[in-house]
Amino acid sequence: MKWSEISIHTTNEAIEPISNILHEAGASGVVIEDPGELLKDREDQFGEIYELNPEDYPDTGVMVKAYLPVNSFLAETVDGIKQEVSNLVSFNIDIGKNKVEVSEVNEEDWATAWKKYYNPVKISSTFTIVPTWEDYERVSSDELIIELDPGMAFGTGTHPTTVMCIQALERTVVKGDTVIDVGTGSGVLSIAAALLEAQSVHALDLDEVAVKSAEENIKLNHVENIVTVSEGNLLSGTSEPADVIVANILAEVILTFTDDAYTLTKPGGTFITSGIIKQKKDLVKDALRASGFEIDEVMTMEDWVAIIATRPEE
Repeated sequence: MKWSEISIHTTNEAIEPISNILHEAGASGVVIEDPGELLKDREDQFGEIYELNPEDYPDTGVMVKAYLPVNSFLAETVDGIKQEVSNLVSFNIDIGKNKVEVSEVNEEDWATAWKKYYNPVKISSTFTIVPTWEDYERVSSDELIIELDPGMAFGTGTHPTTVMCIQALERTVVKGDTVIDVGTGSGVLSIAAALLEAQSVHALDLDEVAVKSAEENIKLNHVENIVTVSEGNLLSGTSEPADVIVANILAEVILTFTDDAYTLTKPGGTFITSGIIKQKKDLVKDALRASGFEIDEVMTMEDWVAIIATRPEE
């Protein structure tokens, strides 16, 4: 089978929404080429670090790449992607150069590209994310492993917004909690909550493809008895309050449902939000406070922010 590589030269701020656009267009996942990776100082302790070639990265901005099968509708699909990416400026999202290029690759090259960019990554003191094809042995008895296959899910779980959400879940979820995961995507946050011994997790996503992907990853991690996945628009139609609500989506979207989140967070419960670019941190904090939440902690990683907020006890 022949595949087309869609490459978009953009900014860090636009990575998440563009990834979502590509996902909705039929891509099974994305590759992110960020020159900032070349400057990071990391320990080669868990097998996730490998030699990076500067020639594979842009001089400025970031490259977001996805792979779509070559078919008679490809041109229309690419045109739709270009239009949706350009429309992001209406949400005050900086899309940078917004240069879109399309090239053809064969199936073998496509498979190799995924494995080149995806290795085991320890993202916290507790969690390590491991691709399904890797043999990985726990470093300690209390280490928790999340297995993901980027060929069937949106996101690899290693983006700063996801990492911060998982770290926030570690700090807030206790055994027996109920959790709602808004915009679950790959299901990685729901899996993390289940492994932290939540009693039940309800994962929601508007995209039926994401719902299917999350279900596959949840089965892969053997937490289907804890996590249920359903198609839903944010918290609309949800009536059962939860101890913890987590939402790793765009700041602009978070602003639209902070009141609903407050209503569905149990008194003393927690609302975790991420997917927030630094410049929009105060907008989200103000909206959370206006809805009645108290801000417990603001986490930052690279250009991204996550906020842990609490609904006061009554």
